Formats: sequence, C-alpha cells, structure tokens
Amino acid sequence: MGLFSFLFGDPVTDALKKGAVIIDVRNAYEYDQGKVPGSINIPVDRISASIERIRDMKKPVIFCCSSGSRSGDAKTKLKAAGISEVYNGGSWQSLLKKVQSL
Repeated sequence: MGLFSFLFGDPVTDALKKGAVIIDVRNAYEYDQGKVPGSINIPVDRISASIERIRDMKKPVIFCCSSGSRSGDAKTKLKAAGISEVYNGGSWQSLLKKVQSL
C-alpha cells in the first residue's frame, strides 16, 4: 500500500464498496482469456458510442485493461462527457486482487 492510499484510502476500493460497475476495455479475445467476475466488456474503441449506456447505469465506473493505459483513455472520455465518478482500475489482474480482498 502506498503512502497516499494509507493516508487517504484507495478511491478504487471505495468505489467497489459502493457497488461500482467494472468495465473491461480490452478486446473480446483478451477479455475471454481472463476477467474480473461480474465485469462487462466494452472495448475502448466502443466507449464513445456507449457513453449514454454507461451514464444510465447510475453507478460509479471502474475501467480496467491489461496495463492501465486503455482504461485511462476510457476514463478521460467519460470525464469529458461529464461523468464524474469514474476510476482507472489499472490492469484487470490488479483489480481482481482488490475485488477478492473485499
């Protein structure tokens, strides 16, 4: 645990506790190789077309991918669309560990 997380808590873990939706932005082939249980797959190139669908979920959103890069891009797109409770969960493997620790 980093010092920031120790002092202020982890926003991704806090969002998970609030029932966040986990969206994996890898392509379908990558997603089928392994995923966070309960996550949904919307490839990063489909995020812009899915903004209203995501907004209608009315929950915090955590994006993940293989390394955190594509999920960061997806987070930026949702923030630009005015959706504020959006988090980059990093790699799906690291997010899986957080989910399993709850």
